[in-house]
Amino acid sequence: MIQGKTIAFLVAPEGVEQVELTEPWKAVEQAGGTPRLISTKPGRIQAFNHLDRADTFPVDSTVDDVSAARFDGLVLPGGVANPDILRMHPKAVEFVGAFFDSGKPVAAICHGPWTLIEADAVRGRTLTSWPSLKTDLRNAGAKWVDQEVMVCTGGASVIVTSRKPDDLKAFCQAAIDAFGS
Repeated sequence: MIQGKTIAFLVAPEGVEQVELTEPWKAVEQAGGTPRLISTKPGRIQAFNHLDRADTFPVDSTVDDVSAARFDGLVLPGGVANPDILRMHPKAVEFVGAFFDSGKPVAAICHGPWTLIEADAVRGRTLTSWPSLKTDLRNAGAKWVDQEVMVCTGGASVIVTSRKPDDLKAFCQAAIDAFGS
């Protein structure tokens, strides 16, 4: 359980895969934690079901207004556009890097590891992701594996990764376990 812990969910203003946001969010709540939606702009973010617009969600804070010190862990949902936008935003990359600097657990699913690459957090680590990121992760110094969930404890921060929405059950459980450690 993660009673009393606050978990940041970092997403771009649009492009996040909705189920990769909502399922881990529910898992954090059910485990007694407090999820907070962080983005690069205030207001609401636009989620997607693959390429179709889905629901919108209210942003709690922007990366300009928070620091990793306020959180006990980080979730990076996927969607192709979401991490691509985040990795081009210096404050978002800095926010992600601060979790690694402080040894806090990070969970990323699908295309989410793109932001980890930009934060230079994958070198020497073992991760999984959506298969199209395999070469990007290897080029950034990571070992890529094709499995439902990968929990890498080979560094100061635990990194939990999964490939796709079908892996969400295992991803959510591994993330909660990491946040509870």
